[in-house]
Amino acid sequence: MKNIAVGSRVKVSADGYGVVSHAGMAMVRELADRSGLSAQVTAALADTYRGPWVYAPGEVFADLAAAVADGADCIDAVGQLCGDREHVLGAKASTTTMWRLIDERIDASHLPRVRAARAAARAAAWAAGAAPAPGGWLHIDIDATLVLDHSDNKEKAGATWKKTYGHHPLLAFVDRPEIAG
Repeated sequence: MKNIAVGSRVKVSADGYGVVSHAGMAMVRELADRSGLSAQVTAALADTYRGPWVYAPGEVFADLAAAVADGADCIDAVGQLCGDREHVLGAKASTTTMWRLIDERIDASHLPRVRAARAAARAAAWAAGAAPAPGGWLHIDIDATLVLDHSDNKEKAGATWKKTYGHHPLLAFVDRPEIAG
């Protein structure tokens, strides 16, 4: 198994050495490891592999999650984790391996285990201080995003301000264990 842990600690620097765009992804990716998400998803999906894996399934899952948090809208966009960023983010699985994880590994029988792994990682993060104070205010940021389409043929797709077609959904996420499970 290849080690795909973070290559070096992320630090703020003004000298330009090791500069990389999307550096915040490294912190999101590290959070997945430190909260136990990567290890727990690996344990949940371990029986879907016959031999030793090159990239642990939890690591691939966490890479996909970090890419989505960074704005990826397709698996190919995980390429933001690769290329000139490998010295910060470590080696990543191929697009084919990522597709295989989603298409073949996370099936109906394994989905509850993956959900349980996410819930356990969330609980660990909240126990470490990420939760708002009990009884305190919970602020929900509502944001919008463009979901591009290739034409206006999709139901309710419209012209966007970027001169493309697509949808403009409003998104709001609540990560409360008593609500999200």
